Amino acid sequence: MAKSYKEIMNDITTFVFDVDGVLTDSSVFVTNEGEMLRTMNIRDGYALKAAVESGYNVCIISGGSNDGVRIRLSNLGVKDIHLGTHDKVKTFKAYTELYNINPENVLYMGDDIPDFHVMKLVGLPTCPQDASPEIKNICRYISHVKGGRGTVRDVIEQVMKVQGKWMEYFDAKYD
Repeated sequence: MAKSYKEIMNDITTFVFDVDGVLTDSSVFVTNEGEMLRTMNIRDGYALKAAVESGYNVCIISGGSNDGVRIRLSNLGVKDIHLGTHDKVKTFKAYTELYNINPENVLYMGDDIPDFHVMKLVGLPTCPQDASPEIKNICRYISHVKGGRGTVRDVIEQVMKVQGKWMEYFDAKYD
């Protein structure tokens, strides 16, 4: 019998996230100067910081490239940020090889076709509630939350709770 997504969460050591449609709601505000602005959810950021500080590997792989996104994620402690990536499988394989990460221990969250092939390589493919049908069809877990609205917080919190690290992290911060 196949493991449930909650059972797989016990073995997760690494989180990999797309940006647009996952950490953002897929909207892009374009200024008169042509700058593209995105919004990110504070709760997602808080969970990313908790994951990094709790010792999880956290990686971002996105086709989009925006210095504001890089700065925001760096300020949360994320060190492995791959923006402007057009071959996500190649980037993912290089990342897992560099850190000797077993893909079975990876939770990847994507929302659209560019994430499809890399998501088939991981132990726990996940997506936001509003992901494309093709992505939903290959996911072991579909968040009840839409992209950019706390879906990253949803999966990080679940993994950390399953592993007994969620409140442990906060207890240690506020003791």
